[in-house]
Amino acid sequence: MRYESTTYEVRGAGGWITLNRPDKKNAVDLTVIDEVGHALISAASNPNVRAVVITGAGTAFCSGADLTSVSEAVSDDGSGDRDSILHFLKRFEELLRTIRTLPKPVIAAINGVTCAGGIETIACCDLNIAVESATFSDAHARWGFMPGLGGGRELARAVGTFKAKEMMFTADNYSATQMAAAGLVNHVVSDGQLVNFVDGVVSKLALRSPRGLARMKQMINDGMDMPWDVAARYEMLCLEAQLHSRDFVEGLAAFQEHRQPAFPRMRHPGMVRARED
Repeated sequence: MRYESTTYEVRGAGGWITLNRPDKKNAVDLTVIDEVGHALISAASNPNVRAVVITGAGTAFCSGADLTSVSEAVSDDGSGDRDSILHFLKRFEELLRTIRTLPKPVIAAINGVTCAGGIETIACCDLNIAVESATFSDAHARWGFMPGLGGGRELARAVGTFKAKEMMFTADNYSATQMAAAGLVNHVVSDGQLVNFVDGVVSKLALRSPRGLARMKQMINDGMDMPWDVAARYEMLCLEAQLHSRDFVEGLAAFQEHRQPAFPRMRHPGMVRARED
């Protein structure tokens, strides 16, 4: 496969996948999904690859979904092809499912800005290693969105329900040190040492039983309270409802116009309707 928006390289025992859209802060579109998915399958089928590393080019790890593509599918009055948005989100969900179930350790080498779908991605990885300058933000609430790929549940598992709610409600930025203290990041390293440090972790994992690591990963993932499939389906339903809200339309408009969104008040504060006219 010819990679356009990513690169894939086998180095030692590691299969390195690099998101390579630095001008877009490595935002995810369908091309990225296809290429990362292909690289994951290649890594899984290569016995010489003992661990997979996902990282980003430039100053960002991943800023989440490419909102430019989403904006093009929704018109100013809120009408538009939401089916194409849901298709993209379901493809993204399938990619995260592959990361989560891959029978090899997946390491996020977090080199910079990590937002929204980037948070959901690292929440599905097995180990997260970040540089000191990396920043983290759930960011969805800033533009009237919400997690829809199992990320809300995974974030709460990693940092606890109260911290997850804080991150999701406020959409604030957090440092790598704060995320390490909260439990989302395993190690924080100096900016120039990320590759060397991750290479060392890969070398260590290469000394372990590959079947044992695969079974440990499955054991931990399967043993949590709520199956990921159930959480992902539930969040997708919630997100689908959000796609029909005025907040969604306003958030997209504000993003395009480079301003703070002015979300309308809820007509029924006690409940959120499945659809809005």
